[in-house]
Amino acid sequence: MHRRSLLLSAAGLLAACSTSAPPPPAPLAPPGPPRQPRIGIALGGGGTKGFAHVGVIKALEAQGLRPELIAGTSAGSVVGALYASGLDGFALQELAFGLDESKVKDFNLRSPWEGLVIGQKLQDYVNQLVKNRTIDQLSKPFVAVATQGDTGQRVDFARGNTGQAVRASSSFPVFFKPTQILGKTYVDGCLVSPVPVDAARKMGADIVIGVDISAQLERRLVFDGLSNVIDQSLVIMIRRLGEQELARADVVIRPKVGKIGVTDFDQKDKAILEGEKAVALALADVRLAIQKWQLSHP
Repeated sequence: MHRRSLLLSAAGLLAACSTSAPPPPAPLAPPGPPRQPRIGIALGGGGTKGFAHVGVIKALEAQGLRPELIAGTSAGSVVGALYASGLDGFALQELAFGLDESKVKDFNLRSPWEGLVIGQKLQDYVNQLVKNRTIDQLSKPFVAVATQGDTGQRVDFARGNTGQAVRASSSFPVFFKPTQILGKTYVDGCLVSPVPVDAARKMGADIVIGVDISAQLERRLVFDGLSNVIDQSLVIMIRRLGEQELARADVVIRPKVGKIGVTDFDQKDKAILEGEKAVALALADVRLAIQKWQLSHP
């Protein structure tokens, strides 16, 4: 009996010794690529200074940065709608170079006191280029920001007739006749949101790039006539309002288009170039904003 117990113990020891060692731990999978934030771009108003937006988009794309969400006010809504339709920076530039003022301006000869330009040509031009798609049918999410005339409230057009929304967003008082949509009156979005940072954020943007093309106030204001008083007063109002909203952007790009008039169609190439140059100056800030977001969203 004792011998049998010894044999069983020995067999157990041999079995234990012959058991294979546990497998080594599986190697850790390499970390995946960092999450990419949803970049929104807020394109501000400023008449033909808005051609600078084309240069901004073109330069951002050259750096591999393609905003997913687009909000535009006034001139920014024109460029924004075309960009959201699927056109890239180079295509936008070609359109700009070939654009004649007569294609988008229909002067109001019957009731000029309502506005010097009717706006129907602008509406038709945009709809033609977006192939008559509604806003919600565009390739990228887009919002055109306008001001409701009766209430003074900001309105974000995120669906409906694309050209009509752009027309409403661009109907600056005196220059353009107010736009009527479903019995309501709309005027230029610059009166409530010169650079639509908040609209872009509301769309779901993680990072908002604001593009400010508004005129810079001169250090010494000169009020030498009624028209000049009105002009300077509007500039002061819009600048102050714009600065408040721009403070909520992650990055602000400011093309130097102060010497380009709001109706200078012959300065398109210069405005586009200034847009490209402004991106070069702000690129480090854009990269930093992306890195900060990625660190806080592993």
